[in-house]
Amino acid sequence: MLSPRTTPTRDAVGLDGLWRFAPGTRTGTAPWASRLPPPLEVPVPASYNDLFVDPEIRDHVGVVWYQRDVRVPHGWTGERVVLRFGSVTHAAQVYVDERLVAEHTGGYTPFEADLTGVVEPGAAFRLTVGVDNRLTNTTIPPGTVTTGPDGRERQSYLHDFYNYAGIARPVRLYSTPTTYVEDVTVVTGRDGAAGTVGYLVQSAGEDAEAATVRVRAVDEAGRTVAEGAGPEGVLRIEEVTLWQPGAAYLYDLVVELAVDGETVDSYTQPFGGRTVEVRGTEFLINGEPFYFTGFGKHEDTPVRGKGHDDAYLVHDFQLMQWTGANSFRTSHYPYAEEVLDFADRHGIVVIDETAAVGLNLGVQGGLTGVPPTPTFAPENFGGTTRDVHAQHLRELIVRDKNHPSVVMWSLANEPASNEDGAREYFEPLVELARKLDPTRPLTYSAVMFATPQNDKIGDLFDVLSINRYYGGWSDPVATRPTVSTAGPSCSV
Repeated sequence: MLSPRTTPTRDAVGLDGLWRFAPGTRTGTAPWASRLPPPLEVPVPASYNDLFVDPEIRDHVGVVWYQRDVRVPHGWTGERVVLRFGSVTHAAQVYVDERLVAEHTGGYTPFEADLTGVVEPGAAFRLTVGVDNRLTNTTIPPGTVTTGPDGRERQSYLHDFYNYAGIARPVRLYSTPTTYVEDVTVVTGRDGAAGTVGYLVQSAGEDAEAATVRVRAVDEAGRTVAEGAGPEGVLRIEEVTLWQPGAAYLYDLVVELAVDGETVDSYTQPFGGRTVEVRGTEFLINGEPFYFTGFGKHEDTPVRGKGHDDAYLVHDFQLMQWTGANSFRTSHYPYAEEVLDFADRHGIVVIDETAAVGLNLGVQGGLTGVPPTPTFAPENFGGTTRDVHAQHLRELIVRDKNHPSVVMWSLANEPASNEDGAREYFEPLVELARKLDPTRPLTYSAVMFATPQNDKIGDLFDVLSINRYYGGWSDPVATRPTVSTAGPSCSV
């Protein structure tokens, strides 16, 4: 899914700001049919939990409603109109006036609604979004919802960070021509001092079959350094400037669609020339050994929860660079696209992780003393959960495949890799990830219960990321060093 950009043929309008707000317990049966009751308002992007002093809102389990009025720019006549959410945690229903236009489950990846023909340029519409924060055994991450004696739902989950919810990332309304670039994939390589740029362009719309594709690579000085034609091909950049950790360099791939020789759409995709490889016990970037020093990061901030904030983004990266960090893992969910764009521009290496945290009932048993049930049993995290996990993986890779900062996919944090059923659960996911992106290594973070003797999935992956908590949650008198959870141990 392409990120919205303003180009010679495209426009975008931000819908961030204050929206009307109401918990589902304070609305009628069809909140989208009229204006939400006053007086509450919330900022977008932000989690709603910490904004109010009312514990009923912070501890709310279930659906809350967001609403605002939107006017479509009058100049978009004859254009395709698309509504895009960076993320809604964890499930969303989107209404334009009284019409359901989109549903999505998964709190950390974007989704869109094509509003062409639904809304009119120059006209206004009422946008209402139902946001559901509930986690179950068929969501990623998983959880359990129970109903108390008072009839109120209560949420429990297996991860050790707060279940912030809301519209946490930017919302945009954007336009494209009716024949448009639907997707762009860039894969870079090296041939001596030259760089290779494999590209695949997918087009869609009313004249897509008749459209021709032109591409050109542009350097940071604005010079065209390579050109090509056709929906698929390989460009060659002589004397390429590589994207390197700590020394970022980005090119632009300018993609144009033409019909009868006239440009109908233009989209610019930034990329960095670099290679990634695991060889033996070494992790190589551009053929050179790379040692990960960094953090398992989180997006949580005071008041805003998981809401994206550019000020915190800049400060976090300043702190990482101040400590000498060169990398981070997106613990334990995909981060906002703006974070990866920033990492691309500043040469910070990223291990990109799905939201699969908590797939381990043994951890709960180990911490509470309650005998656990099998993690991968059908009634717990069986086949249905794996299918949901696969969809999350697809959406992550489709969104982030062109980021040079992303050097590895992490499929899960601390799953029950030592339990029966783990291999049957993870093997299809590994196959899927390699099919979607054969260029990046795969990893997962192994919890302390997994050992070389009992782990059942380590051989499926390229890198073992090993989590140990000596001096923390266990064995406080141990003097053994802790293995960083930000980067892999690079056991292959």
